[in-house]
Amino acid sequence: MMQTMAKDAPAKEQVRVLVRNKRARHDYVIEETIEAGLVLLGSEVKSLREGRAQITDAYAAPQGGELLLLQMQISEYPWANRWNHPPRRPRKLLLHRPEIDKLSAAVQRDRYTLLPLEVYLKGGRIKVLLGLGRGKKQHDRRQEEREKEAARQIQRALRH
Repeated sequence: MMQTMAKDAPAKEQVRVLVRNKRARHDYVIEETIEAGLVLLGSEVKSLREGRAQITDAYAAPQGGELLLLQMQISEYPWANRWNHPPRRPRKLLLHRPEIDKLSAAVQRDRYTLLPLEVYLKGGRIKVLLGLGRGKKQHDRRQEEREKEAARQIQRALRH
């Protein structure tokens, strides 16, 4: 009688956040998030692995039937010399066609904004976490601050 060994469940993939957009959740109400791949050049990957990027001004927009990530700055890689990349070039996002159509419609018709929340390394590939959100108004920010302050006061009261 032959015994079969049970295979171990696949280990949880390691995720290393390279760049985070802290300002996005402050300025926008994020209603949905989606993970997308990113088309990059070799010098961009090396620079990103060192954390030399900025996504605070970045946004995604539909152009020519695909989604592009615009205004994301990836600093030049010092050792790439003449094969370096332009720091703020448009970068193509890798998504399935139904996802592209859905997000494009939301951005164009419903006045949503598509923002990068994080750029991270997952399973040897660089991914972007995109957030579909609406801009917060000043009174929304004030209300959110009041709620946070009330929660802090409750926590303080419970501790004492």
